[in-house]
Formats: sequence, C-alpha cells, structure tokens
Amino acid sequence: MALTGRKVPEHCDVLIIGGGPAGSSAAIQLAQDGFAVVLLERAEFPRNQVGESLIPHFWKFTDALGVSEKIQQQGFITKSGGITVWENKIKQIKFSDFGYTRPGLHVERDVFDALLLQHARDCGAEIFTCIAVRQVDFSDAEYPRVTYLDKRGDAERQTQQLRCRYVIDASGHSTFLANQFKTRQLISAELNFLSLWGYFKNACYIGVDSKSHAPEELSQVKPVTFVLSHEAGWLWHIILRGKTSVGLITHTQRTKGMDRGQRECFFLQTCRSLPYLSRLLEVAEFIPDSLQFRPDYSYFSQNICGANYYCIGDAAAFVDPIFSHGVQNAFYNAATACMAIKQSFKNPQNRLRYSQLCASRMQQFYGFSRALSLGDFGVNGVEIGLVKALMKAMPPLELELMWVASEMTNRSENFRRIACEAGVWEKFQVQAIDKKSLQLASLQL
Repeated sequence: MALTGRKVPEHCDVLIIGGGPAGSSAAIQLAQDGFAVVLLERAEFPRNQVGESLIPHFWKFTDALGVSEKIQQQGFITKSGGITVWENKIKQIKFSDFGYTRPGLHVERDVFDALLLQHARDCGAEIFTCIAVRQVDFSDAEYPRVTYLDKRGDAERQTQQLRCRYVIDASGHSTFLANQFKTRQLISAELNFLSLWGYFKNACYIGVDSKSHAPEELSQVKPVTFVLSHEAGWLWHIILRGKTSVGLITHTQRTKGMDRGQRECFFLQTCRSLPYLSRLLEVAEFIPDSLQFRPDYSYFSQNICGANYYCIGDAAAFVDPIFSHGVQNAFYNAATACMAIKQSFKNPQNRLRYSQLCASRMQQFYGFSRALSLGDFGVNGVEIGLVKALMKAMPPLELELMWVASEMTNRSENFRRIACEAGVWEKFQVQAIDKKSLQLASLQL
C-alpha cells in the first residue's frame, strides 16, 4: 500500500525511476554502500507484470544483493529446464546438464518484485510508490531537477521537485528518459511482433518427465517451461502457484484494428486451436480480465547513458522474451550502472568516461541477445564488435546453454555466425553439446 504520511526528500544522491527488478536492485546496491537513494514508482505495489520464467543465471545476482534466502523462503515453483516444440521437433534441456546446481524459477512477478522492493527499503533506500515522475531537467549538469506528481491516497495532487546527483531510469517499457530525449527506436523489421498474455486456472503442465500433470502434482513432478512455435510466431506456457501464464507472440498485423474484446477472442481461439496447448488447457478456465497486450514490443534507445543519467533494463532496450533474459538483463544493467556511479562519486572528473564504459557493457548484452534472437548484425543498435567481445569473455557452459537454446528454436545459424566471427566456434564440440538437448519422439498429454 502507498503510505501518504512520508514526505519525499528534497535532495538525494541518486534518484531511481521505477521499482521493478532493475530499479530495486540498483537501489539495494547503492543503499548498501551508504548512498542516499530515493526510488519513485508510479504504480502501487504489488502489481502484475509479465516475465515469470527465470533461468538459473539470476542466482549470482541475488546472492550479491543478499536477497537469495528471502526468495527461497517465498516458495516459488522450481523448474529443471525447458521443452520446446518448434516446427514439430520436440526437444528438452535440463539445467543440471550445464553445471547448474540451483534451479530456475517460475515466479509471480507481483510477489517477486515486491519482495525485491521491500529488500531495497530494508537496506536503507527510500521507496515511494504511487508517485509518477513527469520530467527530468538536466540544465544543471551537477544537480538534475526531477519533477514528480504525488498520487498517494489523499495527498494533494500537485507537482513537486527534488534534486539529485544522478538519475537512473528503470521505468521499463515506459522508457521515460528515452521518450523525453526522443531517442526510442522501434526495431526495423519486415514483420513486427506483439505479445498477448493472460492467465488460466486449473491448467495442466508439462513435467520434467515430458508428461502432462494436474497442478496438484507439482510437489511430486517438477515442471518445465513449455515453448511452442506456430505459423505466425510462438507462445509460452508457465505454471505458477494457483494459475498458469500463457503468452502469445504473433505478427502485429494479426490484431490490427481489434479492440480489447476482439483481442481476447483472438487470444482464446488461438490457444484452444493449437496442438499441445489445447490439451493442457482442456479443463482450464480463463481468468476474466487477465488479458494484457503489448504492441511492437521490440525497441532500443540511441542514448542510454550520460554523465549524470543511466537507462537500465527495459528502459534501455527490449529484444524478445524467447530466452528469458529480461530479469537477468535488469540485474546485469543495474550492477554495471551502480559500479559506474560509485566510481563517479570517487572521481567526478571521469564520470562521462564511466558512463560510456557502462553503455558499452549494456550494449554488448543487448546486441548479443538481439543477434542471437533475431539475427540482427550491425543494425537496430547492434554493434557486432561489442557482441564478439562479449562472446569471447562468456564462460564455456553459458555459451553451451545459449547454443542449445538457439538450436532448439531454429536460431542456431545466428549463434554459429557470431561464434565464427568471434573466433570461438572452433572450440565447440557440437556433437557432444547437442547430446545435452534431448530430442523426444512425443509428449504424453
């Protein structure tokens, strides 16, 4: 709930816009080091959000944040890997085959994000929800002025201001600073995609044994994240506690001109008509008003870091949810930006250089995800030199997992091209790695 009695400070070291994983993890790291941090979030928490599948990479970030134990205590559903049906080929991977000793998770993002935000508050960050940032004035390069609107309870609805040394934009798909700077670019492609997602009660899930199970069996058989291709895109099926998330990625033209009701009919008809998914939803009930919609979701910003600001997570760019990189990218961007900001406080004369180094690191990760997911090289914000450098530095097991994931979704040529240009392809023993991707004859649904 939003607390109306607390006054937003007039000054702080770092102002963070947005309370998702990028914003909260940045607040945690900076507050732990003694900086005065204020985080303003326009929504009231907890709030719903998409991106419920977490791959095991995320644990190294939550360990550093000191929040892993709280996540474990929450009792989120653990998953052992994934199964894809891509152009009628059924394949399965298990995280343990790539050296991971801790599981991936299926998380309710309202719970997960609220947990992180509370941890930021516990670490000393000042957190305010139901407060919307309206503008950031950078005319004073040393002390940017942030204008915001307090929407809490009976608070007087008028704009107010605070000053800070640095601004972190973690506003997600709202891309606050990119919109203010007019640097947000939709991806140039012959066919742009949109995402539709909603929730079902009593849906069955696919277990690690490649069989269909009722939700009541979760304690006996661990689930996998299920991905299915279709003629106009692909979809996800992620079982959660008490509901199942189903998301449809499809060409933007498919729903052009539709209103909300028509989009819901299209979504449900598509879900009920697709093989495998229709069986999993056979006795399921769609949760009314749960459908959400995000058009032309893939974008990037041409200006993500400056001497006194940093755009991180989805506020900087968003590629495609196919490899579940979203939360991991948020944590990585936050860690990189916080490192730059800490150094900037120590050596303010070098702060522009630190921001440039941070931007390069973030563009590396973005470029790798985009080149791998959609095969973009040298376009749409992808700097292939940065991508090759990242690939050379990645641990072998992470590269192996990316190879197998790309192979499972018909993106192996994208991976091969990057690996060849980076000079790491010859190190791969493809036949041995491919054994970590099990081809199945069928699914028992």
